[in-house]
Amino acid sequence: MSDILYSPWRLDYILSKKDDGCIFCLKPNANDDKKHLILYRSKLSFVIMNLFPYNNGHLMVVPNRHVSRLADLNNDELADLMHLAQLSEKVMQKIYSPDGFNLGMNIGKAGGAGIEAHLHLHIVPRWSGDTNFFSVTNGTRVIPEQFEASYSKLKEAFDNETKKK
Repeated sequence: MSDILYSPWRLDYILSKKDDGCIFCLKPNANDDKKHLILYRSKLSFVIMNLFPYNNGHLMVVPNRHVSRLADLNNDELADLMHLAQLSEKVMQKIYSPDGFNLGMNIGKAGGAGIEAHLHLHIVPRWSGDTNFFSVTNGTRVIPEQFEASYSKLKEAFDNETKKK
């Protein structure tokens, strides 16, 4: 039997009104990280919470530069993206203690990218049994924590983790 990440609740995102322009360019330039759920910025990338998550703690690591393909990143950008993915994994392990993670990129429309024009890496914490009859049969996902609470805990953990260096 193959694993399926069934997520009909994502239809809200698909059908929602989209901002004009690239959200991964607009949100960081708005200078309101809390409002836009940006948790951490490095020189070349940033970490942002997914507003339409698959699971509690679903983050995305996004290069600052507006590129659509992994091949378009230079070596420094690529290294920074992976560094922030590693940092995100550490932070989420401390805060949520998941049993595992899914990391992935959807590149291009045929690859399933919801935002094709700006590359981003999804980091989804997973727990044994986190897919149950409720989400599968009713198309409803239970996210047990409010965004504000998640943001506060994650932001503090990112700040603490990066102060160590």
